[in-house]
Amino acid sequence: MRNRTTDDPSPADLVLTGGRIHTMDSAGGVAEAIAVRAGRIARVGTADEVAPLIGRRTRVVRLRGGSVLPGINDSHLHGVWLGTMWPHLLMDQLAGGDHHRQDGPPQARLETSADRRRAILRTAELLASLGITSYTEPGLGPGEDDGPSGCFGSAALGDYADLAREGLLTARVTALMLFGELDGASSLSGLTEGLRAFTPPADVPGRFRVAGVKIFADGIPPMRTAWTDEPYGDGTHGGLLVEGGDAGEREAALIAMIDAAHAAGHQIGVHATGSRTTRVVAEAFAAVLNRRPGNPGRHYVIHGDLLRAETLATMAAAGIGLNTQAEIAVTTEDMLTAALGPGVLPEAWPLRDALAAGVPLCLSSDAPVLTPDWRAGVAAAVTRRGLDGRVRGEAQRLTVAQALRAYTITPAWQDGAETWKGSLEPGKVADLCVLEADPLETEPAALPQVPVRLTMLNGRIVYEG
Repeated sequence: MRNRTTDDPSPADLVLTGGRIHTMDSAGGVAEAIAVRAGRIARVGTADEVAPLIGRRTRVVRLRGGSVLPGINDSHLHGVWLGTMWPHLLMDQLAGGDHHRQDGPPQARLETSADRRRAILRTAELLASLGITSYTEPGLGPGEDDGPSGCFGSAALGDYADLAREGLLTARVTALMLFGELDGASSLSGLTEGLRAFTPPADVPGRFRVAGVKIFADGIPPMRTAWTDEPYGDGTHGGLLVEGGDAGEREAALIAMIDAAHAAGHQIGVHATGSRTTRVVAEAFAAVLNRRPGNPGRHYVIHGDLLRAETLATMAAAGIGLNTQAEIAVTTEDMLTAALGPGVLPEAWPLRDALAAGVPLCLSSDAPVLTPDWRAGVAAAVTRRGLDGRVRGEAQRLTVAQALRAYTITPAWQDGAETWKGSLEPGKVADLCVLEADPLETEPAALPQVPVRLTMLNGRIVYEG
């Protein structure tokens, strides 16, 4: 690729050379060297083009065939909860047992700021070791202030802001507020009162930001709590979690909640899994974006287990994102078909169809539901192979390059930050993930075994293997 550089010829702080630099820019460019100066990317190009920025004090890292990616962005990860649960994962328990430990996950409620800070910092250390430099904490707020775990209440927002101001966070965090229960009931009155009465902590520029609101619209298909066009085996269709006297009132309340949050200037992420819910949410997003264009949106559907082609078309036309987890697809497909029958499979987690339609696609972990190891998420998206070896949804496989974009530049778009992070281009922040091998030259199923060599946030090394 052609050399790209800032105008400053002064020596770099760090140069990585002799490998594959996957820039994730709009052209999908690949270089062999990158220079970092004062927390920013100074030059990307060939080894010879970057060499003039090597000075006496420049640290030079020889990649020896390794690779560099933009810092990974896990765009849906419960940081406080993960720090409390790890190494336990909910999906392991759902599958029949915890594969990490035998004594079960911790049950103690987080009561104090010190408890929550320890959990957040434990997560930060774990994520740094995985090359993750940004994540979205999807749902902290007054709706969970009396929740049983203490992991999702509004006080955690203040803890994040404090840690960011103190310079202790080793990842950039975007948060969504929650005015209902986690995985539970919400109401129009609760959301509107929350928007009126609750003031989140101020942003810490570049490190922590409360971007908007999360809404739980429905449950999940295996539990028959997702709202679907197709009937479950017992003839029911599930329903919305939003309060209302009947299905029509609940739908109207959900649409009004989206309108209220949008009018207040917030980004909105809606947990929506059933085919009917995803359609209603997509149409509601499109309507508010058309009716109230002052809010740039970046709204998105969370999970999106069942998405019909016409729903994807609505999302693409309105610039509505999809944030989903490939590992859930390969882990729960059997449970999905047990609930709704095999006829729903063409609409189940349609990742390739979403990209083909033009939907901004983010892949994420939902940790601690799944492992926060993005390498496992990429492998699942590319192979669609479960732990039992079976391939599920082969037609929806992504390429490795597509999956990597869904963990880097597209989540930066979701954050409204694609102009300054998410790709390796001069002038952008030096958030880097350095691997011992090239993921595009690695057998996809073996990606989780590729070691992370180094993680850099804003030009500072926060992990070195």
